[in-house]
Amino acid sequence: MRQSNLQDNRSVITAGEPSPQPNSWWGMKKNAIKANKHSYILMAPYMILFSLFTILPVVMSIIISFTYFNMLEFPRFVGWQNYIRLFLEDDVFLIAIKNTLLFATITGPISYIACFIFAWIINELSPKWRAFMTLVFYAPSISGNVFFIWLMIFSGDRYGVMNGFLIKWGILLEPIQWLKTEAYIMPIIILVQLWLSLGTGFLAFIAGLQTVDRTLYEAGAVDGVKNRWQELWFITLPSMKPQLMFGAVIQLTTSFAVSDVSIYLAGFPSVNYAAQTVVTHLIDFGTIRFEMGYSSAIATVLFIMMVGSNLIIQKLLRKVGD
Repeated sequence: MRQSNLQDNRSVITAGEPSPQPNSWWGMKKNAIKANKHSYILMAPYMILFSLFTILPVVMSIIISFTYFNMLEFPRFVGWQNYIRLFLEDDVFLIAIKNTLLFATITGPISYIACFIFAWIINELSPKWRAFMTLVFYAPSISGNVFFIWLMIFSGDRYGVMNGFLIKWGILLEPIQWLKTEAYIMPIIILVQLWLSLGTGFLAFIAGLQTVDRTLYEAGAVDGVKNRWQELWFITLPSMKPQLMFGAVIQLTTSFAVSDVSIYLAGFPSVNYAAQTVVTHLIDFGTIRFEMGYSSAIATVLFIMMVGSNLIIQKLLRKVGD
């Protein structure tokens, strides 16, 4: 009897104890990996390519920025010398920083807001008109000879569209060298870049607006949403935060990485470096002078500027709809 009672008590105690669970973080992580191994296998090709062609080049660029490397000799470690030269001795780089920040401050927010406004308006059209207008607005960003059009408009002779128009109406007596005059170069480049800015971000906003659940507007009307502006702030924008974030990253990256517009319109280098940007400065030292250590330092500074700006934008976008 005593033996059976002891066995019953032991069975009760054993039944009341929890089953052994992995207590370590690695044990839980290992189980999670096993449970989702098929997902990791599918992600592996992308992660390998992303690591090889994005993460590794960034890391290598940061390392090379602390060396002297001319593509012919083995890199020689020089410490902070490239960065000291960049900020204390390179006057052109300071001009490029000023132009880039001015360019990004103006074109970044304006192009971002313009992309969303145009996408919001076009989204209200019928499907056929929406597809047509999307193509019309997106076409400039993929056109190959788009700079040729603007070179014709701002040509410095009487046959230029802008000069011809202003002379015809008596506003000018002599043609202006628009792209050779320092005061006009940056405004023209900003104008052209704004015209080109309706690209990937614009398409992302169109896609985001299409995914908003229409029943949310009915629920909002019941909860007291009275007009389209309240619908936009409390329903539309919170519902498409991923697209808003993606568009912000694209527009900021484009505004900081501007170079083609400057080179094609204002020349390389431009008059008194009026259109010099960080990327054109990087191209100068990286692909012409082959000072790879110094150009890597320029790229690292640009990378820090982009990352810092994106972090600020993310904090601002989290407040949308609050």
